[in-house]
Amino acid sequence: MKNLSRSFSLSLVAAGLLASGAVSAQSLAIINATLHTSSDQGVLEAASIVMTDGKITAINPAEIKVDQIIDAKGQIVTPGFIASINQLGLVEVSAVAGSRDAGEEKAGIDFDVSLAYNAHSSLIPYARKGGVTRDVITPHGGDSIFSGLASVVDLSGSFDSDMQKQAALIVYLGERSKGSRAFTLQTLINKLDEHKTKAGKKAKKDDDKPSTEDKVMAKVLSGEMPLVVGVSRAADIIELIKVKEQFGINLVLNGAQDAVVVKERVAKANIPVIISAMDSLPGSFDSLHASLDNASVLEKAGVKVLLTVGGDASHNIYQLRFDAGNAVSYGMSQEGALKALTSNVADVFGINAGSLEVGKAADVVIWSNDPFELSSHVSKMFINGVEVSTQSRQDKLRDRYTTDSKMPRAYTNPQ
Repeated sequence: MKNLSRSFSLSLVAAGLLASGAVSAQSLAIINATLHTSSDQGVLEAASIVMTDGKITAINPAEIKVDQIIDAKGQIVTPGFIASINQLGLVEVSAVAGSRDAGEEKAGIDFDVSLAYNAHSSLIPYARKGGVTRDVITPHGGDSIFSGLASVVDLSGSFDSDMQKQAALIVYLGERSKGSRAFTLQTLINKLDEHKTKAGKKAKKDDDKPSTEDKVMAKVLSGEMPLVVGVSRAADIIELIKVKEQFGINLVLNGAQDAVVVKERVAKANIPVIISAMDSLPGSFDSLHASLDNASVLEKAGVKVLLTVGGDASHNIYQLRFDAGNAVSYGMSQEGALKALTSNVADVFGINAGSLEVGKAADVVIWSNDPFELSSHVSKMFINGVEVSTQSRQDKLRDRYTTDSKMPRAYTNPQ
């Protein structure tokens, strides 16, 4: 058992080194590709994209001078997908308490869960297999409605991977097992009002320095930092629209199964919605309008939609592309589904990625076919212009048990 564990660990570390700064970024071009840009450029046929020093530096240049050229031979190229609202790198085995670091009962506004992020988690290569190159990791749980701060990480697997801290403040409202939802909403309003009043006053003493909470709430009130609120019921969404209007905050709804009931108001208020395309049945009295066509309904109403994986999201990020394909089968546009995994997420969380445009991070994926199809796979993946491996622990398990060996089946060959 020790040899097996050691073999997996070394392999994953090696994969992490391949994906990290151990391999320096070089200039390269992908030619003869079908570029799904997730931007105003739309889809470009027989196109070329150039990456230099971790950035996209040209689309369809007249002349290409690079260190390496990859002929895509008509394959589909997309921006790397951006997952969100999960605990990737913060949990290894959900049933093992010691490997869970995403929640804290005493957590509050200043809880920075990124301090526990493990870039060598075995779940990261598996997520990459699904075309995911970045992720918005979020805290959960706790006694307070304020779960803490979200962070954006790249999935290079390097301890020096890009990390964008304080990407959003995470709040959970709605139904309670004890007490009233009115109290939680009032708590949010009071906190916003408290810090709005505080911001209007000058510090009386030079040593009266703002706390982390003060700084976070100042960013929320200025609209610089999104306030991501987990909520489902339409009536609660209406109240949150009023809060947005009162304080001018950058509000984002998470879950929001009942958003379809008030879709026109949500669209008019310019509020993005993060949903799972696989929410097909109500999970509570708050989510009576959960349906497989909700992403399509919201898109057609003009709502900016972001897709996330429901359930045990951290372990199933790989299936994000299949969820998007399911949304398309229920009426969402192909372009809208792609943006819900890329540019929409980037826009909401201020990420310089998510589209194939000059100046964006060179997070680029070459697909064997339509990425939303079950039969397709990642041919090549680049994060910040560096090619990364998509080999995962699952691949190693498959290879171990499908390869003939003289070793007993319960052991692994250290060679």
